[in-house]
Amino acid sequence: MNFDLTKQQVLIRDTVKEFAQREVAPMADELDRSERFPLEIIEKLGKLGMMGIMIPTEYGGAGLDAISYALIIEELSKADSTTGALVSVHNSFAPYILFKWGNEDQRRNYIPPLAKGERYGAFAATEPNAGSDLGAMQTTAVLEGDSYIINGTKTFISGGPRARTIIVFALTDREAGARGMSAFIVENTYKGFRVGSVFDKMGIKASETSELIFEDMAVPRENLIGKPGEGFKIALSSIDGGRIGIASQAVGIAQRALDKAIARSKERVQFGKPISNLQAIQWMIAEMATRIEASRLLTRRAAFLKDTGAKFSMEAAMAKLMASETAVFCADRSLQIHGGYGYMREYGIERLYRDAKITEIYEGTSEVQKLVISSSILR
Repeated sequence: MNFDLTKQQVLIRDTVKEFAQREVAPMADELDRSERFPLEIIEKLGKLGMMGIMIPTEYGGAGLDAISYALIIEELSKADSTTGALVSVHNSFAPYILFKWGNEDQRRNYIPPLAKGERYGAFAATEPNAGSDLGAMQTTAVLEGDSYIINGTKTFISGGPRARTIIVFALTDREAGARGMSAFIVENTYKGFRVGSVFDKMGIKASETSELIFEDMAVPRENLIGKPGEGFKIALSSIDGGRIGIASQAVGIAQRALDKAIARSKERVQFGKPISNLQAIQWMIAEMATRIEASRLLTRRAAFLKDTGAKFSMEAAMAKLMASETAVFCADRSLQIHGGYGYMREYGIERLYRDAKITEIYEGTSEVQKLVISSSILR
């Protein structure tokens, strides 16, 4: 088995790393404090092709593979967790769903501006009472003439206030439950659409996470993605890919925490020597490094399977579970190594600590990942 990256993958990783450290990292603290959506960064990434990573060049994308996608999200997340999350969510859902499930008119009309970063895309499935259980969805879409009339509320939508193109899931057949779910292309200019509450979050603060509210919103019939009733299948297939992105984000957070812990342990002198000479610190760093490497390999394995067209639901869940728990662990250990200084905002560790936690929650909680994994093994 060959774990080496191709020359193109190395070039992509190094290019994004250089961009992230030059353009993104210097803004990370300010974005966290101001909770300001990094529009200028998104636009620059769009020009680099990073807002349509796995989209073919004929639709304005970069035409790269899933392993390159994982590398890109990891490097961006090392520099700023929020930017990594926003790029991951955008790439995994709106343009990718349209490319995989949309018809040719939908692809031509909607993908290019998304892939070029001219529009930000969102994925609207979660509701106040339908998170892990999408089958409990209440939002409805009723066909009236040439339009579907959508009513309902979505919540925890990353980039919701900024999204121009939104993939919305709603029930076209309430009696059928999840089998009656369908997917639609919604633009934020439609009458009956509005942004609800914008949440004050613990971490990834600049992502502007919000409610989206639909009140008798008319959506053209041609904006249905796929066939009526295919929404649940579309949502689950895209979430599998999204978990590779969140795993990559978590690996980036964990690696940044380790890098800062190593640097601090060599600088900090106690009892007449750097604390890196203390076995307690050495063991913390050893465990952090081991967990990170395991998480990275699991993530790349899932990406590899996606690239080959093989099933990867279980592997993506494993990667997301391991990487998210590793991010939380490494942020905690890095803060411990920094001591009191790690608790202060200026050192950037407390931001990693806050940002890491969400990776155990969105795109399916750790408990949901265990359910996916065990179901795959025991079926």
